[in-house]
Amino acid sequence: MPPKQIVFALVTFLHSLFTAVWIGGLITLGITVLPSAKKALGTGPQTKKLMDTIQKRLSVLVYVSIVGLALTGLLLSNRSPAFQGLFSFGNPYSTVLAIKHILVLGMIAVALYRSLVLGRRSGPPNPSQEKLSAALLFLNIALGIGVLLLSGFSVALGSAPPA
Repeated sequence: MPPKQIVFALVTFLHSLFTAVWIGGLITLGITVLPSAKKALGTGPQTKKLMDTIQKRLSVLVYVSIVGLALTGLLLSNRSPAFQGLFSFGNPYSTVLAIKHILVLGMIAVALYRSLVLGRRSGPPNPSQEKLSAALLFLNIALGIGVLLLSGFSVALGSAPPA
């Protein structure tokens, strides 16, 4: 295998890994961890303490994944001759990629708000803040699923047409 192909395979692997860590973490948190913690511990201070601890650990993985996705995404994006720029709408491939990037920016904004604004609040659990945090978590899950869908379309559009 030529060295360029090995590098491309490794960059693609890392991009997929960072995506799986971030979006998989969101889905696991929203569909498994949060409901299980509430069922086992109720909605009191112990649940808040547990979720805050999990959130802090996951935030580190998310930030590493965001940086990793940005770097590997830049390396992967100009591999396709159809690529016209990060936010170009000049052809179907670039349009799908631009929409995907907009969704990713939305995910980053939601992640930062949840961890830096909502995650910094102390004191007893505030039901309205807890509801907002959960709603934003599920918004980010939906955005993440949209990113995965658009990733599939970008691969299909960036590849040679099927024979």
